[in-house]
Amino acid sequence: MFRIIDLARSLEQQGLDVVHLEIGDPDFGTPHPIKTAAIRALEVDDTHYVSSWGLPEFRQAICDATRLSRNFEPDLNQVLVTPGANVGIWYAIESAVDPGDEVLYPDPGFPTYRSTIAATSARGVPYTLNPDDGFQVTVSSIEPHITSKSRLLIINSPQNPTGAVTTEENLREVFALAAERDLWVYADEIYARMNFGDTKHFSVSSIDRCLERTILSNGFSKAFAMTGWRLGTLIAPAALAERMMLLLQTTASCVPPFIQRGGLEALMGDQAPINTMMNEYRARRDFVIERLNSIPGVSCANPGGAFYAFPNVSAFGLSSEEVARRLLEECFVATVPGNHFGSGGEGFIRLAFATSMERLELGLERMKKFFESLQ
Repeated sequence: MFRIIDLARSLEQQGLDVVHLEIGDPDFGTPHPIKTAAIRALEVDDTHYVSSWGLPEFRQAICDATRLSRNFEPDLNQVLVTPGANVGIWYAIESAVDPGDEVLYPDPGFPTYRSTIAATSARGVPYTLNPDDGFQVTVSSIEPHITSKSRLLIINSPQNPTGAVTTEENLREVFALAAERDLWVYADEIYARMNFGDTKHFSVSSIDRCLERTILSNGFSKAFAMTGWRLGTLIAPAALAERMMLLLQTTASCVPPFIQRGGLEALMGDQAPINTMMNEYRARRDFVIERLNSIPGVSCANPGGAFYAFPNVSAFGLSSEEVARRLLEECFVATVPGNHFGSGGEGFIRLAFATSMERLELGLERMKKFFESLQ
C-alpha cells in the first residue's frame, strides 16, 4: 500500500490530480478534546517514563469501556497499553507460539498478519474467506487447515479489506472449535466501533472474558482518527499479558504518557465527534456501494463495518494488479489490488472511503468511465 502511495505521489509531483482511495487513514482530524488532553499533559511535563503496562487510570478506563461494549470487565492485570495495534500481533505470536507452530490467518486479510508471522519462527497458514458467505469467518473455512501444530487463530471483525462483520452464531461456533483444538484466539477488533448496524458487533472475547484463550486487540487509530498517535490495547489472560508486557518493556519501554492522556479523553470524553464521523462514513458507504454496483461488470457487497469497499472486478478479464495499475496510471485513482491481501483477494480491489464525498464522487466517476471503456 505504501508503494502505491509513493507511485501516486510521483504522479502528483508531475501536476496530476490523484484521488486517494488506497489507504485507511481517516481524513478527519483528531477531535479537539483529545488533542487538548495531550497538550495539557505536555504542558505539565507528563513526558517521563511510566509503567510498561500503561497508566493505571487509562487501563481502568479500558476496563470500563470493555464492560460497556462487551459485557465483561477484565482485571487490570489483563490489560496492556501498546504503541499502536499493529505491534500487538507480534507480541501475541512471540508470547503464545513456539517455533514451528502454525498460526491461522484470514485470506483475504490484513497483510501485516502474513508478514508478521513470516518474521517470527512460526508458520503461517491462510484460511480462505468465501465471498459467497459474505466473507464471514466460519468453521468450514478454518477447520480443514487445523493440524497438530496449529496454535493460534487470528480473526478480524469488522474485517479489513472486505468490511465484513461476522455474526455471533459463526463466532461462537469458531470459538468452540478453537477450544476443542486448544488454540489461542487473536481477536482483532480495531474496527469494532465502526459498525454500521446491519449486523450487530459481537466480540468473541465475551465468551471467555479473555481469561482462557482469547487475546483482544483494539486501538484508537480508526474510530478516533488517531492513526499517527500509535496507541493500542491488548486484553489477554494475565500470564500471557505479562509475557507481552515484557516484550513491550524490552522493545519500547512504555507508551508516552501524554499519548495515553489523549486516549483516556477519547474513551471518557464527549462521544459526539465520534458519532459525527460515523454518520459521515455511513453516508459515504451508501454512496460508494450504490455507485459501484451501478457500473456494468462490477459488483460489491455492502460492508457492515470499517471504511472499505471490496468490489469484484473479475468480469473484465484483468488481474487485480492490472486493474489497480491502470486505474492509477490512466485515471489517477489509487486503489489496492485485492491479491495484496492474499490469493483469496484476486479478482477484487479495495477502496477506502476515508476521504471526502467530493473526492469519492470524482474517483468513482473516473472509475465508471474506465470500466465502461473495457466493455
